[in-house]
Amino acid sequence: MTNRRNKREIVTFKADEPLLKAMSGIPNRSEFIRAAILSALDSVCPLCKGNGILTPDQRNHWLEFAQHHALTECDDCHAVHLVCDSGADEKGRNRWV
Repeated sequence: MTNRRNKREIVTFKADEPLLKAMSGIPNRSEFIRAAILSALDSVCPLCKGNGILTPDQRNHWLEFAQHHALTECDDCHAVHLVCDSGADEKGRNRWV
C-alpha cells in the first residue's frame, strides 16, 4: 500500500515567453517552482488568504481590531506594520503586533 503523504501529483500552468526566458537558466525548474510557491504561501495574508478581499464577517472583525491598532510605517526599514495602542511598554513605546 502506498503512503499517501509521499504521493506526488503533477500540476501544470501556463507561462508566457518572458517568464520562460527568465527561467531558462534554472537547472531544476520544478524544484525552483516548488520553493517559490512554498515561499509565497508563507507570505499570504492570514485574513483574506491572498485574495485581497475580506468577507463581511472578516471586515467586521477587522473594524473591531482596528479600533485599538494602527498601520504605521517603520522609521528604519519603511515596512508598514500594525501597532497596538492598548498599552505601552516600560519605555513608553507602543507594543508591536
